Amino acid sequence: MALPKTMMAIAAERTEPGAKLVAKEILVPHPGPGQILIKVASAGVNRADLLQVQGHHPPPPGAPDTPGLEASGTVVAVDQAVSGIREGDEVCVLLSGGGYAEYAVASALCTLPVPKSVSLTDAGGLPEVYFTVWSNVFDTARLRPGEDFLVHGGSSGIGTAAIQLMHARGHRVFTTAGSQEKCEACVKLGATRAIDYRNEDFVALVKAETNGKGVEVILDMVGGDYVMRNLQTLARGGRLVNIAYQKGAKVEIDFRIVQARMLTMGATGLRGRPDSEKVLIRDHLAREVWPLFDTGRLKPVTHQVLPLAEADRAHQIMRESGHIGKILLAP
Repeated sequence: MALPKTMMAIAAERTEPGAKLVAKEILVPHPGPGQILIKVASAGVNRADLLQVQGHHPPPPGAPDTPGLEASGTVVAVDQAVSGIREGDEVCVLLSGGGYAEYAVASALCTLPVPKSVSLTDAGGLPEVYFTVWSNVFDTARLRPGEDFLVHGGSSGIGTAAIQLMHARGHRVFTTAGSQEKCEACVKLGATRAIDYRNEDFVALVKAETNGKGVEVILDMVGGDYVMRNLQTLARGGRLVNIAYQKGAKVEIDFRIVQARMLTMGATGLRGRPDSEKVLIRDHLAREVWPLFDTGRLKPVTHQVLPLAEADRAHQIMRESGHIGKILLAP
């Protein structure tokens, strides 16, 4: 198949009022060793993209400057060293950057087939959230059968994925969200109890729902004062994992609580990991998670699909936090 030489992609422009996203024409990339090229059907919007545009989350060495950490699409070129992926395959990919474009290069090690029950467009919102949820909840926090789980931001892309996956695997799931509408959506996805953090105290309610025990694992992207509150919510031997710090990364912690209750604290990132680590997560997803889509236990939760040229508007929608599920950009 003959490929165009140029494509539309989104770039961040720094201006006096602040950064903005604009469409620009750039060269179509070519797959390098172990890589594939996809014609993008959709790209997921993530808070890390907002941070990158603001200059706080730069791409790792060798990654494109174009934002976009996940995408779905049709394979249009394959490096000769890649096996098991062919031109014409419909895939979804985890990226280090470059998703906000008409074409994107991806590592074959970070590529998954689109589940049969999921549309090609909706699949663009799957890789980042499920790679993140699996690696943090199971690899880092080691959630075990019968344990209880709390995820903050239940209506976010991460939250909607985590609620569904833990419910499907038989765990009691607690979550926080910022409105009654969002809480109701979380319950429909499988949450045992969704807590309106604007009007309710998640520490007290989780303790009440667990007869004072607390939960074994918490996945948090809020940080700030939530760190100490999370520690108070954990059961003895509980594990807290942070993936972001929307309320601040510098906090005061009383480690006497951590020591007395034998708690474990962790914090991880995904983008900067080598493909040799990401492929292990991908293989877990292929075995343990992707089959749940085809049995109906998991479903993509897409809030809105916007044209690629409206990336700036998509970021504004995410900043306003009124969405439930993923925001996607479609070229």
